[in-house]
Amino acid sequence: MTSTEANSGGQSAAGDRRRWFALAIVMTAAFMDLVDVTIVNIAIPAIQRDAGASFSQIQWITAGYALAFAAGLITGGRLGDIHGRKRLFLIGIGGFTVASALCGFAANPEMLVASRILQGGMAALMVPQVLSIVHATFPAHERGKVFGLFGAVVGLGAVSGPLLGALLTEWNLFGLEWRPIFLINLPVGIAGLILGSRFITESRAPKALKLDLVGVVLVTLGLLMLLYPLTRGRELGWPLWGHLSMVGALGVFGALVAYEKRKGARDGSPLIELSLFRVKSFAAGIAVQTVFGVGLGVFFLVWTLYMQIGLGWSELRAGLTGVPFSLAVSTAAGLSVQKLVPRFGRKVLQAGALTMAAGVLLYLWESERYGLGIEPWQMALPLVVMGVGMGLIVAPLTDAVLSEVPRAHAGSASGLINTVQQMGNALGLGLVSVVFFGRIGDRLTPAQVGPEYADAFQYALGWVAAVMGAIFLLMFALPKRPAQHVEGAGEEPSERGAVADERQPEPVG
Repeated sequence: MTSTEANSGGQSAAGDRRRWFALAIVMTAAFMDLVDVTIVNIAIPAIQRDAGASFSQIQWITAGYALAFAAGLITGGRLGDIHGRKRLFLIGIGGFTVASALCGFAANPEMLVASRILQGGMAALMVPQVLSIVHATFPAHERGKVFGLFGAVVGLGAVSGPLLGALLTEWNLFGLEWRPIFLINLPVGIAGLILGSRFITESRAPKALKLDLVGVVLVTLGLLMLLYPLTRGRELGWPLWGHLSMVGALGVFGALVAYEKRKGARDGSPLIELSLFRVKSFAAGIAVQTVFGVGLGVFFLVWTLYMQIGLGWSELRAGLTGVPFSLAVSTAAGLSVQKLVPRFGRKVLQAGALTMAAGVLLYLWESERYGLGIEPWQMALPLVVMGVGMGLIVAPLTDAVLSEVPRAHAGSASGLINTVQQMGNALGLGLVSVVFFGRIGDRLTPAQVGPEYADAFQYALGWVAAVMGAIFLLMFALPKRPAQHVEGAGEEPSERGAVADERQPEPVG
């Protein structure tokens, strides 16, 4: 069941049950990637002990994946537009599975680092196709339900990684120590490859596009110049070259924009479709997504460090503490798109930002009140409030960003969405060095570790609350309602022709 038409999966698939099997397959792949991003962190001590990895190698086990992933997302999305989203998805999930096997059977730290970089590169081919396939397969009136499910998957993936990593490491299956955290991807990936080849409908851009190699080089160079210093800056003592590299990245991005304008005017095949930014919902949503990524990048890292080092909890105890958060995100995400957004529109996302900020402030108050004696059950209430807030944002935000994007550029748009979130996360990790580690002394006695980490955690939470306030204000730039929830807006983007006219009046909320 294939088609080269951008519209292949839309109206013709409306009554086709196969598309729901395809959705389950791509959602499983998305969940696998989300888990893999976080599952490694919890097992780092075990990897260091068993593999004899140096501190720098440990850094690269996590950073190598993130850098390869972020640098390849836009290119991966565009390759799907050109060569077919199903084809690139299958290549990506197949390569991801092979890379996972190489990670699991790595003979030394160097092989593990190289395998993680390969894994991130394959994820960059696989992940952009998820939203592209959804966008090209489901008609507008069904996407609200679909993005609600996607938000639930995001919520589960957010904390399932640490919990699964803790369980697999503690169980020490077959005496393999940390290796099952990678090997668990093998049966999932093989099943996804087999079922995806059968049930996913092929789709691509309606006109022939060419890969913009200069654009690929510029976007990859710019992202590496920005993210590499942020990833390793603290370890290296924030050298001057790191600051110069980050400033230089802005120049590279400026050159990228200028080149993409000329490229688009010349042959209509730019890597980044700049016309997307004339769509108000897309431009505003990208800004919100970036800042939201900063907040998440700060919170999840300092939260893990606070529990495991500051409070001295085991990996399993820390992982189980996040379960209420995960359940709250999943529940709220499912309700937000299907029930709340059609009725209240943008206000749902803004309520999510304020709710998440309230949960962060409640967590801050409880951390100060209970000190180092705080228990997991006492963290449950603020985590549930934060989870509800996050759930009200993640699914509707994706819906809002893609609601008016033409199918021809679904891959490019999907790659941009994932890329800016990764950039936001990297910026958040860089900010952690200032708002968390900057509050902790260099040489601590055992008695000082707990109080210092608790104080730094509380300080960082104040920053996260401020980020949520900024997101609330940015959300005023979003359309009052996503296009498909407005009466008469069920028309497919491909049928409207090009990008939605920016002069189109904003729907009344």
